[in-house]
Amino acid sequence: MEERLQKILSRAGIASRREAERMITAGRVAVNGTPVTELGVKADPERDRITVDGRPVAVEEKRVYILLNKPVGYVTTMKDPEGRPIVTDLLKGVGGRVFPVGRLDYNTEGLLLLTNDGAWANRLAHPRHEVDKEYLVRVRGTVAKEQINRLAQGVELDDGKTAPARVTVTKQSDSNTWISITIHEGRYRQIRRMCEAVSLSVVRLRRIRYGSLSLGELKVGEFRYLTPAEVKALDEPRPRRPR
Repeated sequence: MEERLQKILSRAGIASRREAERMITAGRVAVNGTPVTELGVKADPERDRITVDGRPVAVEEKRVYILLNKPVGYVTTMKDPEGRPIVTDLLKGVGGRVFPVGRLDYNTEGLLLLTNDGAWANRLAHPRHEVDKEYLVRVRGTVAKEQINRLAQGVELDDGKTAPARVTVTKQSDSNTWISITIHEGRYRQIRRMCEAVSLSVVRLRRIRYGSLSLGELKVGEFRYLTPAEVKALDEPRPRRPR
């Protein structure tokens, strides 16, 4: 994203904005090898090579951590060849580029994290990190105790058996049953495939918790920024689970 040169120099810790303006008018600043002497010139610190007295300027991007309550009908890729809405369309006012941590499929709603911190996202996504993710699942009809036990113990999928999960029935009627399922893996469409494996038909799927984070009062389609304490809490290593 393009910014005025004096702002870029200030953010990089080179000088105050006023001093940066003097450096620019003195011809000490160049963009892509071309000296700049006029104020108001903009540059993109991610794409352009900015130098002061011939030395490159390194700008550290401000880290952004977001919790979004994703609606149904949005994809979590950065582009969609079918032209469907993407989750970043919901992030009005967020400067710069962020990307999802993991994915929720088109028909799944709920808690989704987004960031521009690639290292942090990779740590959370790594299997060794084992972050608990809790889902509320509405399935058709009633659910047998045997089906709950199979989900909890792990079921065979085409990419291997799932790890043990915490599974409880939260509400049940003749037509529908709500189940809470907590997993720490992150396979493609895992909850839906687990339910299919025990002959349960998913009507609605909503992620309500990710590690220590929950949706709280956040409405569908809304987002908020994580606090430094929340970011740190997610980043802390988890105790090893018994095998």
